[in-house]
Amino acid sequence: MGDLFSKHKLIAFGVLGIIVALIAWYALSSGQTPTTSLLTTEATQDASNASDKNLVETLLTLRAVTLSGTILSDPAFTALRDFGTQIVPEPVGRENPFAPLPRGVQATSTPRTTQLFPSDISARP
Repeated sequence: MGDLFSKHKLIAFGVLGIIVALIAWYALSSGQTPTTSLLTTEATQDASNASDKNLVETLLTLRAVTLSGTILSDPAFTALRDFGTQIVPEPVGRENPFAPLPRGVQATSTPRTTQLFPSDISARP
C-alpha cells in the first residue's frame, strides 16, 4: 500500500485538490444572489435626518449659552502662568532647495565630525 501511494502521490494530491476546489466553488455559488441593490437611498436619508436633528438640537443648545467676562477676573484664571517657549525667528532658506545654485555660489558641507552617518567606509566601526 505504501509503495502504491509513493508512486501515485502526485495524482492523489491533484484529485484531492480538485475535490476541495469543487466543494469551495459549490459552497460559494450555492448561496442566493441578492435581488436588490446593496445601495439604498432610504438608509442614507434616515441617517442624514437623524444627524440633522442632532445638529439642530446642538445649535439650539449653543444659542442658549451666554458668554460673560467674569471668568477673566477669577483669581484662578489670573494665577495662570504661560510656560510656553518663545519661538525665535530663523532666516528663510531658498524657495526651492533642490534647484541648482546660482553661479558664483558654492555649497557648504557639514564637517565630518558632526555628520550623523559618515560617508567614509574606514570611519565605520
